[in-house]
Amino acid sequence: MLSQTLKSALIAPILLSAALAAHADNKAIAIDEMEAYLEFAEYGGGVIFAEQIPADGWSKFMVIDARDAGQFAKSRIPGAINMDWRRVLSRRNEIPKDKPVLIYCNTGSLSAQAGFALRVAGWENLRILQGGMEEWRAKGGFEAATRANAPAKH
Repeated sequence: MLSQTLKSALIAPILLSAALAAHADNKAIAIDEMEAYLEFAEYGGGVIFAEQIPADGWSKFMVIDARDAGQFAKSRIPGAINMDWRRVLSRRNEIPKDKPVLIYCNTGSLSAQAGFALRVAGWENLRILQGGMEEWRAKGGFEAATRANAPAKH
């Protein structure tokens, strides 16, 4: 009869091989899903500029601040909830599919990654704030649309 140590030594490589095969299958599935997404994605990847949202339009969005908790505590777009960009998929049950969702970070790069992950996962109602919080502030925050549409001063 084989000892327990010998049995474990014989079984471990089999389990490892099965786990690696499953990982390879999952990776291939993920790549196929991303490829399919990229084939139908519109140019711009669902970005929106601050000046495209009227001051009274912000309340229609669920606004997600994708920065870390420390940055969120210091400043945020009023009404935003904090959801670190690395956690959007693990917290996806908190993100509606039947209401517009806006996601931002400081400059737009991390929120774009989070937005890509959510779009691959099936969120079609998602927009990424172009330029992030920095550009939102520079353009006038909630008043960006009003400023952009104001008559030129001569």
